[in-house]
Amino acid sequence: MATTNDLKNGLVLKIDGNLWAVVDFQHVKPGKGGAFVRTKLKNVLTGKVVDRTFNAGVKVETASVDKRTMQYLYKDGEDWVFMDVQNYDQLPVSAAVVGEASNYLLENQEAIVAVHEGLPIYIELPANVELTVEYTEPGLQGDRSSGGTKPARLETGAEIQVPLFLENGERIRVDTRDGSYLGRA
Repeated sequence: MATTNDLKNGLVLKIDGNLWAVVDFQHVKPGKGGAFVRTKLKNVLTGKVVDRTFNAGVKVETASVDKRTMQYLYKDGEDWVFMDVQNYDQLPVSAAVVGEASNYLLENQEAIVAVHEGLPIYIELPANVELTVEYTEPGLQGDRSSGGTKPARLETGAEIQVPLFLENGERIRVDTRDGSYLGRA
């Protein structure tokens, strides 16, 4: 149990039988009435984001989430197999839990896997990763006043927009949060 004063970003709370991660919080002291905490919570399993207000000093139940650095090994049917880099235990993670991270995950790449009561609940990737452009059309310079973009397929199978000057086989940096092109690697 923790009080609303202990809330911080990334903390996982257990509310109504569901796990909610604190995305944002703000302590508010109005001129009239008691203080309260305005929070933005994200459901760990579904990804749904809700706003919730707690009165100051209220106790909330926290969930014990173990974040481990793991290495992605291979895909086994619908599961993605990760290995704990500390003790070499292997952990199968379902495709639903991996979700959008699959677009930027290569074999032998490290990621943080959050585990609650022995079950993986979500995966955190680094802010950006280096990937190779597998296929993109040749860029044609035309009558544009600013730089254009074109679709490119990465080695993981993900499609992103890249500048016209990029060619097949180039290494680029990609932002894992929104899939945007950051630059050449």
